[in-house]
Amino acid sequence: MTIAGVSGREWKNLPLQNQGIVMPKKDRLLLYLKEKRDSWISGEMLSKEIGVSRSAVWKHIRRLKEDGYEILSSPKKGYLLRKDSELLLPNEIREGLRTRVLGKRQIHYLREVDSTNLKAKLLAEKGASEGTVVVAEEQSAGRGRRGRRWFSSPGNGIYMSLILRPSISPIGAPRITLMTAVAVAEALLAEVDLDVRIKWPNDLLVRGRKLVGILTEINTEMDAVNYIVVGIGMNVNTPAEDFPEEIREIATSIFRETGKRFSRIRLVKACLEQFETYYEMFKENRFPAIIRRWKELARIVGQRITVDVLGKEYAGQVVEIDADGVLILRDDRGGIHRIISGDVTL
Repeated sequence: MTIAGVSGREWKNLPLQNQGIVMPKKDRLLLYLKEKRDSWISGEMLSKEIGVSRSAVWKHIRRLKEDGYEILSSPKKGYLLRKDSELLLPNEIREGLRTRVLGKRQIHYLREVDSTNLKAKLLAEKGASEGTVVVAEEQSAGRGRRGRRWFSSPGNGIYMSLILRPSISPIGAPRITLMTAVAVAEALLAEVDLDVRIKWPNDLLVRGRKLVGILTEINTEMDAVNYIVVGIGMNVNTPAEDFPEEIREIATSIFRETGKRFSRIRLVKACLEQFETYYEMFKENRFPAIIRRWKELARIVGQRITVDVLGKEYAGQVVEIDADGVLILRDDRGGIHRIISGDVTL
């Protein structure tokens, strides 16, 4: 089994050697360059360490450069790794990743894809295991809720989908969306100095502008869940002028808010780690603790809002978000409405 390059091809990342899988030669070469970072290594030394010919070393180096690694070459000195790739390559995501399942089994990387959720669903239908991750540099048909288009700035955002196979009934699936919102918010709060807020049920906002969108899709059979695909779209280093004019005033990015570029790889790791933490809580039936944290991050209870539910509007005060994540609204006449899904305007 090999790992292909990123030029329009897909990486299927493998577990590490200590999990009984042989690491491909190119990855072993990269690992050795990282171990000897800031030191020149001769082609002969690399050839002996990796167990390939000098010409094969040169070919692997060329491929690594194509993958975005800055590697200096000298006929007399050999090779020196100067800078890691900024692409969301599986090896970079896996390095130092503190999870047990998410991203540890398979990471499917694509330079461009129509939608990471669509790709993840295809993989799930073929039996992809829980914890499988799909990540792309660009989406040509990224989607949000209700089929809305999600703008995917090439190389500037995180476009990622996770495959889950929880032993739950379909009625409990909406909780996954709320759980994801908390996990991603926690990751951002830990990594970025921003006042991130959750907008019910599945957006993360900064100063009222959308930073993150979450799309959860479920496949069921009778009263059981076959799989759930959780899509996460995050605007990281997108300049304000790159957003289409129609969403420029309602969307934002970390770069737009801070004036600083952030490591997408580091943010992906943080999201996966927080997600696994909260997913374990979810499986341990500790959702009440998750929803409490959700309320703290949303600050929606007691606020007056308008909710559009398939074209019908409900206006009033938020009374509660119940244990299932359902929004309970009291309208101006005192009527109580339980709303499972809708578009909220504050």
